[in-house]
Amino acid sequence: MITDKVRKLVEDYRDVTIGIFGSHSAKEIGMSAKAWGFKTVVVVQRGRDKLYTKYNRWLYDEFIILDRFKDMINDEVQEKLREMNTIFIPNRSFAVYVGYDEIEKKFEVPIYGNRFLLRAEERNYERGQYYLLKKAGIRIPKEFKSPEEIDRLVIVKVQQAKNPLERAFFYANSPEDYYRQAEELIKAGVIDEEGLKNARIEEYVLGARFNANFHSYALKDVFGDFDFVGFSDRRQVNLQGFLNLPAKDQLKINVPVKNEEIGHFGVTMRESKQDMVYETAEKFIRTCEKEYPPGIIGLFGLQGAVAYSPEDDTKLEFVVFDVSMRVPGDPCIGPTSPEMRNLSLKHGVRIEDPLDLTMMEIKRALTDGRLPEIVT
Repeated sequence: MITDKVRKLVEDYRDVTIGIFGSHSAKEIGMSAKAWGFKTVVVVQRGRDKLYTKYNRWLYDEFIILDRFKDMINDEVQEKLREMNTIFIPNRSFAVYVGYDEIEKKFEVPIYGNRFLLRAEERNYERGQYYLLKKAGIRIPKEFKSPEEIDRLVIVKVQQAKNPLERAFFYANSPEDYYRQAEELIKAGVIDEEGLKNARIEEYVLGARFNANFHSYALKDVFGDFDFVGFSDRRQVNLQGFLNLPAKDQLKINVPVKNEEIGHFGVTMRESKQDMVYETAEKFIRTCEKEYPPGIIGLFGLQGAVAYSPEDDTKLEFVVFDVSMRVPGDPCIGPTSPEMRNLSLKHGVRIEDPLDLTMMEIKRALTDGRLPEIVT
């Protein structure tokens, strides 16, 4: 099994190079790795490399430039990474562009975290995130199996036709509204029939949105179970532009709304309501340990909203829409989160970014001869 191979491999590591995928969160990982004294290697795709090879080259000691990201699976690339004593940090782009089968069966480079959980992020996978959330007893939005069932405001989550990383959301309040908007989006080339067939239709939860971000440890005896690192929310194109207009002017524009993530901003939550977010994370971590041993190692995010309970309209609940099973790719958390100071006090070292916790655990595992416990 691939996990046994990579765990055997790291037993001989006397130093570590942090492996980075040149997209999504590569700058953020590079900054934390260098701040913690690690060498770094970034894998980039030709034509998409300038941000790393030119504008931020001091963050990386080595560059591996490929014609296609999928070429990471080639033996010579993997061998080079192993020769550098690489521990690879997975992000969403790595999962999408390289592919789950290749990562689980062919990528024989140690990964910090649980490589088998990456696939669980897929919304249509039978043992994916919705399966895990239900097992954990976490409230998720009501799902509608067909457009004909729509009896309230829903959000339809469809894969974009030309971008494997992003979805094109739209909102509908009836079957007729659904079919009208779907037809417009297909004509505009935003989505296609295949994407629509696999779309998820779920109730639109009226609540304040929070992306709640956490770090779960492998070395729990050293660092504890998990840490909360902060809240954030998304800025999206072209939704943000619509929301900046008064309602009367929004109605003048007949352009499909896209929810393509373009950035983030930091938010906070009242302390009296934060317990429910910690408890949600704890339930999710315990479920992942049972369903995907050894469970979550490293950063993950629970994206949702705080809304009133349908059973009790005086009670607030954290409703989870989406789960990020890896680095959330949100560089605003470090600079905007009050938790960085809190975590610096807890761990006795300066924590400036959530990925500092990843580097802290890798460094401690290296020092204590426990690297096999933190990789798969």
